Amino acid sequence: MAGFIRKILSEAVDAFEERTGLIKFLGDIARHPVPPDTGWLYVFGSAVLVCFIIQVVTGIALATRYVASSGSAYQVLNYITYKEVLGNLLRGMHFFGASAMILLVGIHMIQVFLMGCYKYPREFNWITGVMLLFLTVAMGFSGQLLRWDQTAVWATMLAAEMIGRMPLIGKYLARFLLGGKTLGGATLSRFLAFHVFFLPAAIFAVVGIHLFLVVHDGISAPPIRGLKVNPKTYRAEYEKLLEEKGVPFWPDVAWRDVVVALVVVVTIVSLAHFVGPPALNNPPNPSLLANDPRPDWYMLWYFAVLALLPRGIESVFMVLAPLAAFVFLLLVPVVWNKGERHPARRPWAVAMVIMVVVTIIAFWVEGSRSPWSPDFDAKPLPATIVRSNLAPVINGAQLFYDKGCEFCHMVDGQGGARGPNLTDVAARLTLNDIKIRILNGGGNMPSFAGLLSREDLNDLVSFLESRVQEPTRISGGTSVPVASASEGIARAANDPAPHFSK
Repeated sequence: MAGFIRKILSEAVDAFEERTGLIKFLGDIARHPVPPDTGWLYVFGSAVLVCFIIQVVTGIALATRYVASSGSAYQVLNYITYKEVLGNLLRGMHFFGASAMILLVGIHMIQVFLMGCYKYPREFNWITGVMLLFLTVAMGFSGQLLRWDQTAVWATMLAAEMIGRMPLIGKYLARFLLGGKTLGGATLSRFLAFHVFFLPAAIFAVVGIHLFLVVHDGISAPPIRGLKVNPKTYRAEYEKLLEEKGVPFWPDVAWRDVVVALVVVVTIVSLAHFVGPPALNNPPNPSLLANDPRPDWYMLWYFAVLALLPRGIESVFMVLAPLAAFVFLLLVPVVWNKGERHPARRPWAVAMVIMVVVTIIAFWVEGSRSPWSPDFDAKPLPATIVRSNLAPVINGAQLFYDKGCEFCHMVDGQGGARGPNLTDVAARLTLNDIKIRILNGGGNMPSFAGLLSREDLNDLVSFLESRVQEPTRISGGTSVPVASASEGIARAANDPAPHFSK
């Protein structure tokens, strides 16, 4: 019986091979010769491919339950995360798979750039890799909105608003992004279409071309000091190297790819299980302004760049900077397609990579801190910070929180960092200076004239007047002993509020 089954299977395989030739074709690809000494630095491309496969598999599974409706998307995703069988694991794998793919694409491009693997005849390998990098980032950006929570919606609205400020084409780009004049169900459907259909199809095509070029042009040999790339002689030298010292890709080289693929899968599954996907924020509410939208971690550095740019140019920079980076990367193999490949002989390449990596890390750290953003999670100041039993000071401390002052100003280490630290404001400003600043505002601080009653203003000033840590306070240009809290409260209650014109 077993022999009969083996005979049937053998005949079926032979018939399939006779009509398609796929078995020989795939076998020839697997056994194609590669240069010797291709070590662990050559595994990142395969790792990226594994991440993409994970994204496709988990994305299809999630798409079977997801509903692209502005009224249902949040509830459905919440159900998938917390109630659906393996839903939390799938969301986690999809998130960490995207993160790993972006990270590994970046590492792979750095490795290719430093080792000069983009030089002749592999210029188009590099170009397809650049396209894959930007397509991967676009996949991540389009996927964030599909969570349809408060952070995702506001982050998209912010991006559309900034793009819309661009001269000439800004409003058209913003409408294309939103699928109309405002963010709504059409926006969600458009992002889903790009995330599920257009971008994955483009990535499939680019990956297919990239793999074909890898087989067609061969894997680049490890760089050797002093050995330059000469387009006129390279092909003959490469063929001679393969003929004399080449080794079959399978199994001599591919085993490292198998090991790395296993590590990538285990790492992503472990992170998905033990850490889980990013928690869903509150349901989207466009009327709620107390929100701090920010992108996922891999775009956090760019978020910081845009936040720190001088006002007025961030919108143009938001579009032109990625375009300039894309054009520069495409020109790399055109301008530098021959010559030295070893990093030790190309210090400019090493310096450029170090500069880019350090810059991204520095801005990422700043983006994670985001001192320019109000701290909407700040809690009311406790009694240990208020340090007073007087009713005006206590009421003023409560107003300091209720009016949103604490979101931007810090007191004794609690509150936001967007505005000046007010821990010892009474040592720096006079009573009238504090009133002027509150009523008139300035910079990014709104004016509170008309928003505070005289009693509220006096209580708020009483609290701020109690914030002094120095032994003296400057008043009218002269150093005087610090007044007691009760004296400051009396002055705040009796001094008329200054009149201001806006």
